[in-house]
Amino acid sequence: MRVRLLILWLINAASLIAVAYLLPSIRVSSFVAALVAALVLGLVNTVVRPVLVLLTLPVTLLTLGLFIFVLNGLLFWMVGSVLEGFAVQGFWAGFFGAIVYSLISWLLSALLLGGKASRGAGEHGSEA
Repeated sequence: MRVRLLILWLINAASLIAVAYLLPSIRVSSFVAALVAALVLGLVNTVVRPVLVLLTLPVTLLTLGLFIFVLNGLLFWMVGSVLEGFAVQGFWAGFFGAIVYSLISWLLSALLLGGKASRGAGEHGSEA
């Protein structure tokens, strides 16, 4: 469990570096900065994002779920504004950076962990 969590953390840090390479409006100064940013992004997505999703549920329903992309972009931009060594230059950079970050992280997790990153407890149907 701990080793898998460590591998996911490293994958997310590598994904941030890849996003910074692909999008010139996002900057990561070092691998240590990417590790810190990946950790903070994970904490923000675990603690802050669910509260914001609940508070903005009416807007999310009106936009058929597309407002989630706006929330993800805002949170990505916020983390880039708070941390040293990780910079996001504006909302649109955060918006597209969050999308690219999610795609790269998902792809690396699927390749390196063999699909185990997305498996949940009830993957094989109802076995109860």
